[in-house]
Amino acid sequence: MTLLDSPLATLYRPRLLMSAARFGLSGYDREAVLPRLFGGDLPAPGRGCIDVLVAREAACERARQGCEATYSIADHVELLTALVAETRLYVDTRVLS
Repeated sequence: MTLLDSPLATLYRPRLLMSAARFGLSGYDREAVLPRLFGGDLPAPGRGCIDVLVAREAACERARQGCEATYSIADHVELLTALVAETRLYVDTRVLS
């Protein structure tokens, strides 16, 4: 997988939301963030982790578009940041292998 055929290639979100996610990349710590997102488990880097993040981000996006009261922009930014970081990690390690 390259960034061009990753889930990020077809992800269209508001510019401000993506800017916030990219800003969060500098402080991203997978050992702190992923256990919180995955309910206590630190998943191995890879496609499985990315697939779960994609599904959870899609649910957040549906809540945002549906103006649901349960929508949290902070959670959405955290998911997008994790998704971008984990995709980059996966692509970088696949290129080096």
